[in-house]
Amino acid sequence: MEGLTPGEPPDGAGDATRLIHHPYRAPDGFDAVPVAVHKASTVFFPNVEAMRLRRWQDKSGYTYGLHGTPTTFTLEERLATLEGGRHCVLAPSGLAAIALVDLAFLRSGDEVLIPDNAYGPNKALAAHELAAWGIGHRIYDPMDPADLAAAITPRTRLVWLEAAGSVTLEFPDVPALVAVVRAANAGRERPILTALDDTWGAGVALRPFELGVDVAMQALTKYPSGGADVLMGSVVTRDDDLHDALLMTHMRLGLGVGANDAEAVLRGLPSLPLRYRAQDAATRELARWMQAQPRVARVLHPALPDSPGHAAWQRDARGAACLFSVVFEPDVTPERVDAFCDALRLFRLGYSWAGPVSLCVPYDIPAMRARPWPHAPRLVRFAVGLEDVEDLRADLAQALRALT
Repeated sequence: MEGLTPGEPPDGAGDATRLIHHPYRAPDGFDAVPVAVHKASTVFFPNVEAMRLRRWQDKSGYTYGLHGTPTTFTLEERLATLEGGRHCVLAPSGLAAIALVDLAFLRSGDEVLIPDNAYGPNKALAAHELAAWGIGHRIYDPMDPADLAAAITPRTRLVWLEAAGSVTLEFPDVPALVAVVRAANAGRERPILTALDDTWGAGVALRPFELGVDVAMQALTKYPSGGADVLMGSVVTRDDDLHDALLMTHMRLGLGVGANDAEAVLRGLPSLPLRYRAQDAATRELARWMQAQPRVARVLHPALPDSPGHAAWQRDARGAACLFSVVFEPDVTPERVDAFCDALRLFRLGYSWAGPVSLCVPYDIPAMRARPWPHAPRLVRFAVGLEDVEDLRADLAQALRALT
């Protein structure tokens, strides 16, 4: 076999060997709109020295499929640009991205603070797995910076932020909450970090790092995908040391995403701003219409003047996503709220949002919160898809007739 290049089959090799080690290589220079899909576990090295020297951490080379391919590196770079960061790592879901942040920055004896209206599984993760590992958590009122200040202790290491809040869509004053954390960091050897769940903003409506946060995560399942067919998350930072901590934890946990899923998100990114604006406009129209309907006590949507945190949204946001929630009058029983949801035809019952199909989910808010909920217990959250807004309005109208 002397004189053969690595991978080239010798003369007389068997059929399987000649097929596996075929010498043809497609020429460089192919360029097209879609990003190429690279699938690999094993990555080849030309020699032992290259194997020992090649680095994946700075995206200067490839070592193993789990540590990145041209497809995943490209997606990470585009997402970092979208959110105004420098670095990005991908996770198998939005919740996995939350867990990655927790595990990278929290140790036994530390404490994480979570807003009362945060994504429910974030709080559940803290109450179960983190607690079992000796990591404490406290719940704070995101609409009251003083409550956050009072919740901070010497053990506090990480503060989660969410704008807008999950389900009830209160919009917090993120810069004020960040300022509380920065003030508490004076003299600390290990500063408290801030992490924003930017799934609602999607890098379009909010600029996380302009608001002062240290870390921004997203459920790419939602807007970046847009097709309701991908589970994925991302964590973006500007700080090199924070990124290194995330990257090493990411490696040790063995987190990875499928090449075809990365391709699907890359395909969805160019249309993200268009879809966001279209769904935002339709949502505002339906939210305003619902305000005037009988038996509706309140509509929660950051762009509505009487929705909690409207002033902060007006100052800090560039959009309002596809979600709004409806609180019915107190005498509308939970059973009737459920019947209203069952009467809908275009709004399908289902979790998640930001896909092409409109969705609704009834929630029992008191069961989800540590603090009292001042309204009727059953709330309905709507996620507006890409259907014609008049058709969605007609669907709401007929379901409201069934309710009354």
